[in-house]
Formats: sequence, structure tokens, C-alpha cells
Amino acid sequence: MSFSDYLSERWPTIARLAAEHAEVVLIAVAIAAVAGIGLGIAVERRPRAKGFALGVTGTMLTVPSLALFGLLIPLFGLGLAPTIIALALYAVFPILRNTITGLEGVPGAVEEAARGMGMSAFSRMVRIRLPLAWPVVLTGVRVATIMTVAIAAIAAAVAGPGLGELIFGGLARIGGANALNDTLAGTLGVAVLALVLDLLFVVLSRLTTAKGLR
Repeated sequence: MSFSDYLSERWPTIARLAAEHAEVVLIAVAIAAVAGIGLGIAVERRPRAKGFALGVTGTMLTVPSLALFGLLIPLFGLGLAPTIIALALYAVFPILRNTITGLEGVPGAVEEAARGMGMSAFSRMVRIRLPLAWPVVLTGVRVATIMTVAIAAIAAAVAGPGLGELIFGGLARIGGANALNDTLAGTLGVAVLALVLDLLFVVLSRLTTAKGLR
């Protein structure tokens, strides 16, 4: 069967798997964003805590994804839970790093002016520092999302949802009927999904960033 015929026949399945893939990635990144931004705000002005947080979350990126998925199986079993937890752990570092970088890049004079106006630390963070740091923070979320799109494909090894099911299924049957088509469809699907999500973040950035900060 040609690849075009394969796509025509299997399109509903591929679309379903792509939707599952996107869903698990976005859930994991949302969890990582809450953790990463919150932690970044908490440690940004505490050098030791900041170094420790960046060191621990950065170390997570050195753990092979298959090994991490395997380590989570005894605790959370197979399927959705270990997939989301592993992806969130991988996604925290770029978000945390960019949150800290963005907050550190806010001009001191701007914050001093806000303090002189009687604004509390919470008000300065919410109304001044975070909005000014937002483009850098959003870039961290964007990087984390694209990174986890690729890693999510490996979650098929622990029965995770998504396009990895096609890739692993095709590789397991290599030489069999439609094995190559399955692998190719899954691989291209991951690439296309990453591109679509990246474009969505470009739009989100334009919608949520003040014109003077673009």
C-alpha cells in the first residue's frame, strides 16, 4: 500500500492519536508551568535556593526518557499517569530557568518607581515584574512544549497515549504489512504537531505581550 493510500485509510486513527498526543503534552506542560513559574518566583532572589532548584531540575534532563518511564512504572503503573509525570518533570527546567531570567531582567529602576508609589511586593510582582518578564517566561513554556512533544512519543513504551503507538508498533513489525507506513506516519505526525504547537505559541505571544515588549 502506498503512503498516500495508507493516510487516506488510517486518517481517523492518526488524527485521534495526534489529539491524544497533544492533550497529554499540554496537560504536562500546564503542570510544569505552574510549578516552574511558582518556583522561579520563590527562589529568584535566593541565590542558594535558585542554584539548587536549577541544578535539580536540570539534572532531570540528563535522565534517559526510557529509564525515567521505567522508574515510574512501579509507582504509577502503565498509561497516562507515568506519561504526564515524566513529561512534567522534563518540562520544568526550561520554564524555571526562563522565569528566573525574565524576572532578573526587569530594570531595577522600574521596580524602585513602583515601590516608591507604595505598591506591595505582591502587587509589584503581579502588575510590574511578571508582565515585563512574560515574553521570556513564555519562551520557556514554548521550548518545554516542543521538547515534550518529542519525548511523549517514547511514552508508548509504557502504554502511554499518542503517536508513539504508531512508531513503536511499526518498528515492532518492521518488514510486515504497513510497518514502515505506521512508523513514517507517527514520525511525521510528531513533527507536524510540534510545528502546529509552535505556531500557536507565536500567536499566543502576540496576543498576550504588550506591543512595547515584542
